[in-house]
Amino acid sequence: MTTQSLNDLNQLWSQDIVPSPTGDLGIATDATRSQQRVIRRLLTNPLDANGPPDYPLHPTYGAGLARYVGQNVDLAKMRTLIRGQMLLEDSVSKNPQPQVTVKLVDPTTLSVYIRYTVAGSGSPAVLQFNVNN
Repeated sequence: MTTQSLNDLNQLWSQDIVPSPTGDLGIATDATRSQQRVIRRLLTNPLDANGPPDYPLHPTYGAGLARYVGQNVDLAKMRTLIRGQMLLEDSVSKNPQPQVTVKLVDPTTLSVYIRYTVAGSGSPAVLQFNVNN
């Protein structure tokens, strides 16, 4: 008996779906799938004191990084939050743990740089993005 898992569409946060070479819906695999899932988790707002969740049926899902923009942010706590959320993703290897760097570029922008290993393939992955409110 073979197990078939669902595919993820090739779509980065706030962008259009990337079509396949034949014009069908593009499918994300391996590192691309992992990066998409990590970004979605980090940018999705959970239920907390700052507001309602983006996914009402999953109120604890996400880190809500945009909610921290413009706040007095403890960067060490922010790194811990990001690393903890990443380790909840099945596509992120637990060992070695993700290396996270967070910088406050200005009061309206957080810069995030993450190095991690994709679970299963063992390939290295890098994510670098800014979060604005």
